Amino acid sequence: MAFELFSKKWYHNVSMHEIAEKAGFSVGTLYKFFRNVVLLVILAGLLLTACNRRQTAPPPQIPEVAVVTVQPQKVVLTTKLPGRTSAFRVAEVRPQVSGLLLKRLFKEGSDVKAGQVLYQIDPAPFQAALDNAEAALAKAESNLPPIRLRVERYRELLPSKAVSQQDYDDAVAALKQAQAEIKYWKAQVRTARINLGYTKVTAPISGRIGRSNVTEGAIVTAYQPTPLAVIHQLDPIYVDVPQSTVELLHLKRRLREGNLYHGGVDQTKVKLILEDGTVYPYDGIFQFRDVSVDPTTGSVILRMIFPNPKRILLPKMFVRAVIKEGVKKDAILVPQQAVLRTPRGEPYVLVVGSEDKVERRMFKLDRAIGNKWLVASGLSAGDRVIVEGLQFIRPGMRVKVAAWGGN
Repeated sequence: MAFELFSKKWYHNVSMHEIAEKAGFSVGTLYKFFRNVVLLVILAGLLLTACNRRQTAPPPQIPEVAVVTVQPQKVVLTTKLPGRTSAFRVAEVRPQVSGLLLKRLFKEGSDVKAGQVLYQIDPAPFQAALDNAEAALAKAESNLPPIRLRVERYRELLPSKAVSQQDYDDAVAALKQAQAEIKYWKAQVRTARINLGYTKVTAPISGRIGRSNVTEGAIVTAYQPTPLAVIHQLDPIYVDVPQSTVELLHLKRRLREGNLYHGGVDQTKVKLILEDGTVYPYDGIFQFRDVSVDPTTGSVILRMIFPNPKRILLPKMFVRAVIKEGVKKDAILVPQQAVLRTPRGEPYVLVVGSEDKVERRMFKLDRAIGNKWLVASGLSAGDRVIVEGLQFIRPGMRVKVAAWGGN
Protein backbone atom coordinates (compact mmCIF):
# COMPACT_ATOMS: atom_id res chain seq x y z
CA MET A 1 0.00 0.00 0.00
CA ALA A 2 2.91 2.33 0.76
CA PHE A 3 4.27 1.80 -2.78
CA GLU A 4 0.83 2.64 -4.23
CA LEU A 5 0.57 5.83 -2.20
CA PHE A 6 4.14 6.74 -3.06
CA SER A 7 3.39 6.39 -6.74
CA LYS A 8 0.32 8.61 -6.35
CA LYS A 9 2.53 11.26 -4.73
CA TRP A 10 4.56 11.53 -7.90
CA TYR A 11 1.74 11.30 -10.38
CA HIS A 12 -1.10 13.02 -8.46
CA ASN A 13 0.87 15.44 -6.29
CA VAL A 14 -0.04 13.69 -3.03
CA SER A 15 1.83 14.96 0.04
CA MET A 16 3.96 12.74 2.33
CA HIS A 17 1.61 13.54 5.25
CA GLU A 18 -1.35 12.23 3.33
CA ILE A 19 0.51 9.09 2.42
CA ALA A 20 1.59 8.60 6.04
CA GLU A 21 -2.00 9.05 7.33
CA LYS A 22 -3.52 6.63 4.83
CA ALA A 23 -0.70 4.05 5.43
CA GLY A 24 -0.94 4.33 9.20
CA PHE A 25 2.76 5.37 9.66
CA SER A 26 4.50 8.40 10.94
CA VAL A 27 6.38 10.60 8.46
CA GLY A 28 9.80 9.62 9.97
CA THR A 29 9.03 5.92 9.73
CA LEU A 30 7.95 6.38 6.13
CA TYR A 31 11.20 8.16 5.27
CA LYS A 32 13.27 5.34 6.81
CA PHE A 33 11.28 2.80 4.84
CA PHE A 34 11.93 4.51 1.52
CA ARG A 35 15.63 5.02 2.41
CA ASN A 36 16.07 1.28 2.99
CA VAL A 37 14.34 0.54 -0.30
CA VAL A 38 16.74 2.86 -2.11
CA LEU A 39 19.78 1.19 -0.46
CA LEU A 40 18.52 -2.26 -1.48
CA VAL A 41 18.13 -1.12 -5.06
CA ILE A 42 21.69 0.30 -5.12
CA LEU A 43 23.14 -2.89 -3.61
CA ALA A 44 21.34 -5.05 -6.13
CA GLY A 45 22.73 -2.90 -8.91
CA LEU A 46 26.28 -3.32 -7.62
CA LEU A 47 25.87 -7.11 -7.37
CA LEU A 48 24.60 -7.30 -10.94
CA THR A 49 27.54 -5.21 -12.13
CA ALA A 50 30.08 -7.47 -10.35
CA CYS A 51 28.49 -10.59 -11.84
CA ASN A 52 28.66 -9.10 -15.31
CA ARG A 53 32.35 -8.22 -14.82
CA ARG A 54 33.15 -11.73 -13.56
CA GLN A 55 31.50 -13.26 -16.57
CA THR A 56 33.50 -11.03 -18.92
CA ALA A 57 36.96 -11.44 -17.13
CA PRO A 58 39.79 -12.66 -19.49
CA PRO A 59 41.02 -16.25 -19.13
CA PRO A 60 44.24 -16.84 -17.04
CA GLN A 61 47.56 -16.40 -18.89
CA ILE A 62 49.77 -19.38 -19.79
CA PRO A 63 52.96 -19.26 -17.63
CA GLU A 64 56.19 -18.55 -19.46
CA VAL A 65 59.35 -20.59 -18.71
CA ALA A 66 62.96 -20.38 -19.85
CA VAL A 67 64.41 -23.63 -21.18
CA VAL A 68 67.78 -24.91 -22.30
CA THR A 69 67.89 -27.52 -25.06
CA VAL A 70 70.21 -30.37 -24.14
CA GLN A 71 72.98 -30.99 -26.67
CA PRO A 72 75.94 -33.41 -26.39
CA GLN A 73 79.32 -31.71 -26.12
CA LYS A 74 82.99 -32.55 -25.64
CA VAL A 75 84.11 -32.23 -22.02
CA VAL A 76 87.43 -32.89 -20.31
CA LEU A 77 86.68 -34.77 -17.10
CA THR A 78 88.88 -34.03 -14.09
CA THR A 79 88.99 -35.19 -10.50
CA LYS A 80 90.27 -33.38 -7.42
CA LEU A 81 92.34 -35.46 -5.05
CA PRO A 82 93.81 -34.24 -1.74
CA GLY A 83 97.50 -34.76 -1.12
CA ARG A 84 100.67 -33.37 0.37
CA THR A 85 103.90 -32.04 -0.98
CA SER A 86 107.29 -33.65 -0.41
CA ALA A 87 110.79 -32.45 -1.15
CA PHE A 88 112.40 -33.51 -4.42
CA ARG A 89 115.50 -34.59 -2.52
CA VAL A 90 116.31 -34.74 1.20
CA ALA A 91 119.89 -34.91 2.55
CA GLU A 92 120.72 -35.45 6.21
CA VAL A 93 124.10 -33.89 6.97
CA ARG A 94 126.23 -36.12 9.22
CA PRO A 95 129.93 -35.96 10.14
CA GLN A 96 132.23 -38.60 8.66
CA VAL A 97 134.92 -38.16 11.32
CA SER A 98 134.79 -37.65 15.06
CA GLY A 99 136.03 -34.47 16.66
CA LEU A 100 135.35 -31.09 18.19
CA LEU A 101 133.02 -28.79 16.25
CA LEU A 102 134.70 -25.42 15.85
CA LYS A 103 132.36 -23.40 13.58
CA ARG A 104 128.94 -23.37 11.96
CA LEU A 105 129.33 -21.65 8.58
CA PHE A 106 125.74 -21.22 7.33
CA LYS A 107 122.60 -19.32 8.22
CA GLU A 108 119.70 -21.46 9.34
CA GLY A 109 116.81 -21.46 6.86
CA SER A 110 118.94 -20.21 3.96
CA ASP A 111 119.64 -21.72 0.56
CA VAL A 112 122.93 -23.59 0.26
CA LYS A 113 124.83 -24.95 -2.74
CA ALA A 114 126.21 -28.43 -3.18
CA GLY A 115 129.80 -28.51 -1.87
CA GLN A 116 129.36 -25.48 0.38
CA VAL A 117 131.14 -25.84 3.75
CA LEU A 118 128.58 -26.04 6.55
CA TYR A 119 130.64 -27.02 9.64
CA GLN A 120 134.32 -27.02 10.55
CA ILE A 121 135.61 -29.84 12.79
CA ASP A 122 138.96 -29.32 14.55
CA PRO A 123 141.51 -30.42 11.89
CA ALA A 124 144.62 -30.50 14.14
CA PRO A 125 144.65 -34.22 15.04
CA PHE A 126 143.90 -35.18 11.45
CA GLN A 127 146.67 -32.93 10.15
CA ALA A 128 149.06 -34.60 12.58
CA ALA A 129 147.98 -38.03 11.38
CA LEU A 130 148.61 -36.97 7.81
CA ASP A 131 152.06 -35.63 8.67
CA ASN A 132 152.90 -38.89 10.46
CA ALA A 133 151.79 -40.98 7.50
CA GLU A 134 153.75 -38.85 5.05
CA ALA A 135 156.90 -39.18 7.21
CA ALA A 136 156.54 -42.95 7.40
CA LEU A 137 156.07 -43.07 3.63
CA ALA A 138 159.21 -41.01 3.08
CA LYS A 139 161.17 -43.38 5.35
CA ALA A 140 159.90 -46.42 3.47
CA GLU A 141 160.74 -44.88 0.13
CA SER A 142 164.29 -44.04 1.33
CA ASN A 143 164.92 -47.74 2.14
CA LEU A 144 163.92 -48.92 -1.30
CA PRO A 145 166.93 -47.84 -3.50
CA PRO A 146 169.73 -49.71 -1.56
CA ILE A 147 167.62 -52.86 -1.41
CA ARG A 148 166.95 -52.68 -5.13
CA LEU A 149 170.71 -52.19 -5.84
CA ARG A 150 171.55 -55.18 -3.62
CA VAL A 151 169.16 -57.36 -5.58
CA GLU A 152 170.70 -56.26 -8.89
CA ARG A 153 174.27 -57.00 -7.69
CA TYR A 154 173.27 -60.42 -6.33
CA ARG A 155 171.62 -61.21 -9.63
CA GLU A 156 174.93 -60.52 -11.48
CA LEU A 157 177.03 -62.53 -9.00
CA LEU A 158 174.68 -65.49 -8.80
CA PRO A 159 175.92 -67.25 -11.98
CA SER A 160 179.56 -67.14 -10.75
CA LYS A 161 178.53 -68.56 -7.37
CA ALA A 162 179.94 -65.44 -5.68
CA VAL A 163 176.71 -65.26 -3.63
CA SER A 164 174.51 -68.07 -2.60
CA GLN A 165 171.00 -68.59 -3.86
CA GLN A 166 169.73 -68.02 -0.33
CA ASP A 167 171.32 -64.59 -0.14
CA TYR A 168 169.75 -63.65 -3.46
CA ASP A 169 166.33 -64.90 -2.37
CA ASP A 170 166.58 -62.94 0.89
CA ALA A 171 167.46 -59.78 -1.05
CA VAL A 172 164.48 -60.23 -3.39
CA ALA A 173 162.15 -60.78 -0.41
CA ALA A 174 163.49 -57.66 1.28
CA LEU A 175 162.81 -55.70 -1.93
CA LYS A 176 159.21 -56.88 -2.09
CA GLN A 177 158.72 -56.09 1.57
CA ALA A 178 160.03 -52.54 1.06
CA GLN A 179 157.70 -52.04 -1.93
CA ALA A 180 154.74 -53.34 0.08
CA GLU A 181 155.60 -51.03 2.94
CA ILE A 182 155.61 -48.07 0.56
CA LYS A 183 152.17 -49.02 -0.74
CA TYR A 184 150.89 -49.34 2.82
CA TRP A 185 152.09 -45.90 3.82
CA LYS A 186 150.76 -44.39 0.61
CA ALA A 187 147.34 -45.76 1.56
CA GLN A 188 147.75 -44.33 5.05
CA VAL A 189 148.58 -40.94 3.55
CA ARG A 190 145.46 -41.05 1.39
CA THR A 191 143.30 -42.07 4.37
CA ALA A 192 144.75 -39.29 6.53
CA ARG A 193 144.22 -36.77 3.73
CA ILE A 194 140.59 -37.90 3.27
CA ASN A 195 139.92 -37.66 7.00
CA LEU A 196 141.45 -34.22 7.06
CA GLY A 197 139.12 -33.21 4.24
CA TYR A 198 136.14 -34.60 6.19
CA THR A 199 136.78 -32.03 8.89
CA LYS A 200 135.06 -29.59 6.51
CA VAL A 201 131.43 -30.83 6.51
CA THR A 202 129.93 -29.81 3.15
CA ALA A 203 126.42 -29.79 1.68
CA PRO A 204 125.75 -32.92 -0.42
CA ILE A 205 122.95 -31.25 -2.44
CA SER A 206 121.68 -27.78 -3.21
CA GLY A 207 118.54 -26.69 -1.39
CA ARG A 208 117.19 -25.02 1.71
CA ILE A 209 118.79 -26.00 4.99
CA GLY A 210 116.84 -26.15 8.24
CA ARG A 211 117.91 -25.51 11.80
CA SER A 212 121.18 -26.81 13.17
CA ASN A 213 121.03 -29.57 15.75
CA VAL A 214 124.48 -28.77 17.20
CA THR A 215 126.41 -25.69 18.20
CA GLU A 216 130.07 -24.75 18.34
CA GLY A 217 132.00 -26.69 20.96
CA ALA A 218 129.98 -29.88 20.60
CA ILE A 219 131.68 -33.25 20.19
CA VAL A 220 130.46 -35.06 17.09
CA THR A 221 131.06 -38.65 16.08
CA ALA A 222 131.40 -40.21 12.68
CA TYR A 223 128.05 -41.26 11.14
CA GLN A 224 126.12 -40.42 14.28
CA PRO A 225 122.38 -41.19 14.19
CA THR A 226 121.32 -37.58 14.74
CA PRO A 227 122.01 -35.39 11.70
CA LEU A 228 123.74 -32.07 12.13
CA ALA A 229 121.15 -30.47 9.82
CA VAL A 230 118.75 -31.44 7.01
CA ILE A 231 118.68 -29.99 3.48
CA HIS A 232 115.53 -30.07 1.31
CA GLN A 233 115.60 -29.48 -2.42
CA LEU A 234 112.35 -27.60 -3.09
CA ASP A 235 112.61 -26.80 -6.78
CA PRO A 236 111.14 -28.90 -8.28
CA ILE A 237 108.88 -30.47 -5.67
CA TYR A 238 106.79 -33.64 -5.49
CA VAL A 239 103.06 -33.85 -4.80
CA ASP A 240 101.79 -37.24 -3.61
CA VAL A 241 98.03 -37.89 -3.64
CA PRO A 242 96.17 -41.11 -2.78
CA GLN A 243 93.59 -42.54 -5.18
CA SER A 244 91.21 -45.26 -4.07
CA THR A 245 91.33 -48.52 -5.97
CA VAL A 246 87.56 -48.25 -6.53
CA GLU A 247 88.02 -44.99 -8.46
CA LEU A 248 90.99 -46.47 -10.29
CA LEU A 249 89.01 -49.53 -11.43
CA HIS A 250 86.03 -47.35 -12.39
CA LEU A 251 88.26 -45.11 -14.51
CA LYS A 252 89.92 -48.08 -16.24
CA ARG A 253 86.50 -49.59 -17.02
CA ARG A 254 85.24 -46.34 -18.56
CA LEU A 255 88.35 -46.11 -20.71
CA ARG A 256 88.03 -49.74 -21.75
CA GLU A 257 84.33 -49.37 -22.65
CA GLY A 258 84.97 -46.25 -24.72
CA ASN A 259 83.06 -43.82 -22.48
CA LEU A 260 86.30 -41.86 -21.99
CA TYR A 261 89.26 -41.21 -24.26
CA HIS A 262 92.79 -40.15 -23.41
CA GLY A 263 93.45 -36.49 -24.06
CA GLY A 264 96.88 -36.89 -25.66
CA VAL A 265 99.93 -34.99 -24.40
CA ASP A 266 97.86 -32.71 -22.14
CA GLN A 267 96.65 -35.78 -20.26
CA THR A 268 99.78 -35.70 -18.10
CA LYS A 269 99.40 -32.03 -17.09
CA VAL A 270 98.14 -31.42 -13.57
CA LYS A 271 96.87 -28.28 -11.86
CA LEU A 272 97.16 -27.57 -8.16
CA ILE A 273 94.84 -25.80 -5.71
CA LEU A 274 96.41 -24.44 -2.53
CA GLU A 275 94.98 -24.53 0.99
CA ASP A 276 93.44 -21.05 0.68
CA GLY A 277 91.61 -21.99 -2.53
CA THR A 278 93.93 -20.18 -4.95
CA VAL A 279 95.23 -21.92 -8.05
CA TYR A 280 98.97 -22.59 -8.13
CA PRO A 281 100.45 -20.60 -11.05
CA TYR A 282 102.54 -23.46 -12.48
CA ASP A 283 101.30 -26.69 -14.05
CA GLY A 284 102.78 -29.99 -12.96
CA ILE A 285 103.39 -33.27 -14.75
CA PHE A 286 102.02 -36.64 -13.74
CA GLN A 287 104.97 -38.98 -13.17
CA PHE A 288 103.76 -42.40 -12.10
CA ARG A 289 101.22 -44.43 -10.15
CA ASP A 290 102.57 -46.61 -7.37
CA VAL A 291 102.58 -50.35 -8.03
CA SER A 292 101.32 -51.39 -4.58
CA VAL A 293 98.13 -50.71 -2.62
CA ASP A 294 98.14 -49.44 0.95
CA PRO A 295 96.12 -52.10 2.82
CA THR A 296 95.04 -49.67 5.55
CA THR A 297 93.43 -47.16 3.16
CA GLY A 298 92.81 -49.22 0.02
CA SER A 299 94.50 -46.62 -2.17
CA VAL A 300 97.50 -46.15 -4.41
CA ILE A 301 99.80 -43.13 -4.46
CA LEU A 302 99.95 -40.87 -7.51
CA ARG A 303 103.08 -38.75 -7.80
CA MET A 304 103.30 -35.44 -9.66
CA ILE A 305 106.21 -33.04 -10.00
CA PHE A 306 105.78 -29.25 -9.99
CA PRO A 307 108.22 -26.39 -10.58
CA ASN A 308 108.65 -24.28 -7.45
CA PRO A 309 110.89 -21.33 -8.35
CA LYS A 310 109.31 -18.96 -5.80
CA ARG A 311 109.30 -21.54 -2.98
CA ILE A 312 105.53 -21.21 -2.56
CA LEU A 313 105.21 -24.92 -1.89
CA LEU A 314 106.84 -26.30 1.25
CA PRO A 315 107.20 -29.95 2.32
CA LYS A 316 104.12 -31.53 3.96
CA MET A 317 101.81 -28.78 2.71
CA PHE A 318 98.18 -29.83 2.08
CA VAL A 319 97.06 -29.30 -1.52
CA ARG A 320 94.44 -30.57 -4.00
CA ALA A 321 95.56 -31.87 -7.36
CA VAL A 322 93.26 -31.52 -10.39
CA ILE A 323 93.99 -34.63 -12.47
CA LYS A 324 92.64 -35.19 -15.97
CA GLU A 325 90.77 -38.47 -16.31
CA GLY A 326 90.04 -38.23 -20.02
CA VAL A 327 87.73 -36.71 -22.63
CA LYS A 328 84.01 -37.49 -22.87
CA LYS A 329 82.84 -36.69 -26.39
CA ASP A 330 79.05 -36.91 -25.86
CA ALA A 331 78.64 -35.36 -22.43
CA ILE A 332 75.24 -33.92 -21.45
CA LEU A 333 75.28 -30.98 -19.05
CA VAL A 334 72.37 -29.21 -17.34
CA PRO A 335 72.48 -26.04 -15.22
CA GLN A 336 72.52 -26.76 -11.51
CA GLN A 337 69.58 -24.40 -10.88
CA ALA A 338 67.38 -26.62 -13.07
CA VAL A 339 67.86 -29.70 -10.89
CA LEU A 340 65.19 -30.41 -8.26
CA ARG A 341 65.05 -33.20 -5.71
CA THR A 342 62.37 -35.44 -4.29
CA PRO A 343 61.87 -35.78 -0.52
CA ARG A 344 64.14 -38.84 -0.77
CA GLY A 345 66.88 -36.73 -2.37
CA GLU A 346 66.52 -38.21 -5.87
CA PRO A 347 67.31 -35.65 -8.60
CA TYR A 348 64.83 -34.76 -11.33
CA VAL A 349 64.13 -31.97 -13.80
CA LEU A 350 61.01 -30.54 -15.41
CA VAL A 351 61.07 -30.68 -19.20
CA VAL A 352 58.76 -29.29 -21.86
CA GLY A 353 57.34 -32.26 -23.76
CA SER A 354 54.89 -32.60 -26.60
CA GLU A 355 52.19 -29.92 -26.96
CA ASP A 356 54.33 -27.70 -24.70
CA LYS A 357 53.25 -29.53 -21.56
CA VAL A 358 55.43 -29.90 -18.48
CA GLU A 359 56.82 -33.37 -17.73
CA ARG A 360 58.81 -34.62 -14.78
CA ARG A 361 61.98 -36.51 -15.71
CA MET A 362 64.06 -38.55 -13.23
CA PHE A 363 67.77 -38.91 -14.05
CA LYS A 364 71.17 -39.77 -12.55
CA LEU A 365 74.02 -37.36 -11.84
CA ASP A 366 77.71 -38.01 -12.39
CA ARG A 367 79.54 -34.94 -11.02
CA ALA A 368 79.54 -31.16 -10.94
CA ILE A 369 81.46 -29.35 -13.66
CA GLY A 370 81.57 -25.63 -12.91
CA ASN A 371 77.96 -24.45 -12.45
CA LYS A 372 76.49 -27.47 -14.27
CA TRP A 373 75.79 -31.12 -13.58
CA LEU A 374 77.12 -33.91 -15.77
CA VAL A 375 74.25 -36.29 -16.51
CA ALA A 376 74.98 -40.02 -16.27
CA SER A 377 71.62 -41.20 -17.62
CA GLY A 378 67.97 -40.14 -17.96
CA LEU A 379 68.29 -37.24 -20.42
CA SER A 380 68.95 -37.28 -24.15
CA ALA A 381 69.80 -34.81 -26.87
CA GLY A 382 66.97 -32.43 -27.73
CA ASP A 383 65.26 -32.45 -24.32
CA ARG A 384 64.06 -28.99 -23.31
CA VAL A 385 64.92 -28.58 -19.63
CA ILE A 386 63.17 -25.81 -17.70
CA VAL A 387 65.64 -23.52 -15.92
CA GLU A 388 63.55 -20.48 -14.91
CA GLY A 389 59.88 -20.20 -13.92
CA LEU A 390 59.84 -23.45 -11.93
CA GLN A 391 57.88 -21.94 -9.04
CA PHE A 392 54.82 -21.22 -11.22
CA ILE A 393 54.36 -24.60 -12.90
CA ARG A 394 53.63 -28.24 -12.19
CA PRO A 395 53.62 -31.38 -14.33
CA GLY A 396 50.82 -31.47 -16.89
CA MET A 397 50.52 -27.69 -17.31
CA ARG A 398 50.81 -26.06 -20.70
CA VAL A 399 53.58 -23.41 -20.80
CA LYS A 400 54.96 -20.80 -23.09
CA VAL A 401 58.58 -21.54 -23.96
CA ALA A 402 61.42 -19.00 -24.14
CA ALA A 403 65.16 -19.56 -24.59
CA TRP A 404 67.28 -19.28 -21.46
CA GLY A 405 69.84 -16.49 -21.58
CA GLY A 406 72.25 -17.89 -18.97
CA ASN A 407 75.43 -19.91 -19.46
